Amino acid sequence: MTQGKIRDFSDLHVWQSAHQMVMETYSLTARFPKEELYGLTSQMRRAAVSVPANIAEGFARLGKNEKLNFYNIAQGSLAELSYFLILARDLRYIPDTTNQFENCKHTAKMLQSLMDKIRASR
Repeated sequence: MTQGKIRDFSDLHVWQSAHQMVMETYSLTARFPKEELYGLTSQMRRAAVSVPANIAEGFARLGKNEKLNFYNIAQGSLAELSYFLILARDLRYIPDTTNQFENCKHTAKMLQSLMDKIRASR
């Protein structure tokens, strides 16, 4: 993103981070056992995709409360994905060293910051 006014949801750094997290989630889950296709693989992908999708929808909303509602849904999906990452790690589908844990935390902090700015605005 170049310096300047944010014109589209894809200009938001938090959306960019969330989108990258989706791409990494798809890559990670592609290596899961086939019997997890309709289980953990599907759940993780849905939770991951929900984050940037709700950020995009929230961005498009005009009302402050509406925006915050969609961003809060994105926070919930991030928490869900975080749990699925713990489960996948404990099932030994992913290594402890995966960056996804930190990516979730980083995205969550950026999302919280965005929400705080919206709450503080007039």
